Amino acid sequence: MSPFNHLVAAAMLVATTLAQAGELAVGAMAPDFTLQGSDGQTYTLSDYRDKQAVVIAWFPRAYTSGCTVECKSLAEKGHLIREYDVSYFMASVDPLEDNIGFAEETGADFPLLSDPEKSTASAFGVLHPMGFAKRETVYIGKDGRILKIDDQVNPATSAEDMAAILGQLGVARR
Repeated sequence: MSPFNHLVAAAMLVATTLAQAGELAVGAMAPDFTLQGSDGQTYTLSDYRDKQAVVIAWFPRAYTSGCTVECKSLAEKGHLIREYDVSYFMASVDPLEDNIGFAEETGADFPLLSDPEKSTASAFGVLHPMGFAKRETVYIGKDGRILKIDDQVNPATSAEDMAAILGQLGVARR
């Protein structure tokens, strides 16, 4: 096999591995899920289809410093996000009980979703090899397609950044 053929084979293997790992891309359909929220409700992504955009801010672990800062940002400045026709959530692979306590401690007035089986985090491509979710925010349009994946989240300005991105993406205002 020539060096060129080796290179082509390696590139195909990498592409296949990324696709199998659940890597999402802008324009792809978001994986559907049903997860429990810290508010006692059950949330299914497909219930929002054709109704409103959805933002899911994945976070590594409840009660840790960066996650606390991010959750408080979204709680204290959530009015900026609610100017848009969007439902927004934080999500982690923590047990529901942890997210309930964390939501209470941080004053979260939005649901924190729990994915303890890690299947949704895996489907979204945010599951870290060490078993926690990577800090990424996924923006999903009304049609269920991925509009943006932000892997450069600043916890302290999360709410302001989320609102700015919703504006840039052209999400309708309420």
